[in-house]
Amino acid sequence: MKVSTRGRYGLRIMMELALREGAGPVQVTAVARNQGLPAKYIHVLVGGLKAAGLVTAQRGPSGGLELAREASRITALDVVEALEGPVRPVDCDAGPEGCKRSDACVTREVWREMGEAMEAVLRRHTLADLAERMRAASAGGDAWMI
Repeated sequence: MKVSTRGRYGLRIMMELALREGAGPVQVTAVARNQGLPAKYIHVLVGGLKAAGLVTAQRGPSGGLELAREASRITALDVVEALEGPVRPVDCDAGPEGCKRSDACVTREVWREMGEAMEAVLRRHTLADLAERMRAASAGGDAWMI
């Protein structure tokens, strides 16, 4: 599975919000400037993040985006799945509805394990972890890119 710009940019948007957790709504223009992302694309991605219950959005001059729950309770998996769908290298590991040969396929187990490994890595990293790493990198002069 290759994570598209939806997943990559979505994670950057969410990390930006995690960096400013508790400071009130963050304007899309600030997220765009700080993360080097197009504001129009941020608006597109926010729809999926809102639908998944990961962000809230307030309109108006003092509005903006905020995390819907604590950064420590949102994982990279939550963000990627909200924007990309299930993390699966192939559809056949879903069973007979994904592949007619699933009962007799010896490679199905390989794809299932691969999907589980990808999920485990994404689940292990919370937005709070990523924000802390970003703060540490900024303090040390190194820049982290996600």
